[in-house]
Amino acid sequence: MSTDDHFLEKVQFSDEATFHVSGALNISNVKIWGSENPHTYVEHQRDSLRANTFCAISSQKVYSPFFFVEETVTGMTYLDMLQLWLMPQLQNIPMFIFQQDESLAHFHCEVRQYLNTVLPGRLEMTNH
Repeated sequence: MSTDDHFLEKVQFSDEATFHVSGALNISNVKIWGSENPHTYVEHQRDSLRANTFCAISSQKVYSPFFFVEETVTGMTYLDMLQLWLMPQLQNIPMFIFQQDESLAHFHCEVRQYLNTVLPGRLEMTNH
């Protein structure tokens, strides 16, 4: 088994997050670690204003956040972001590894088809 000494230099880490004006968190996606338990209580507010964002980072660059206009990130809105915003920024990187999680938007058939086209032979799907 060979190792790539420059593996981490090639990885483009990415993820989306939803920020609520009310301060609500999706506890299945967000973990907060602290040295003490603050015992705070946050009242849930239905339909609070929110912003869906995407960000990517590598050892060479922090990409500015992309803000989705839509209330929910779907496969098609994610595909638009990849085509119009992220991939044009990555086109001058000779060989990179694009990391994304198992969000439903990432598994959309048109997203997989697009990534197979722009990153031929490099799309690896896992399903846990």
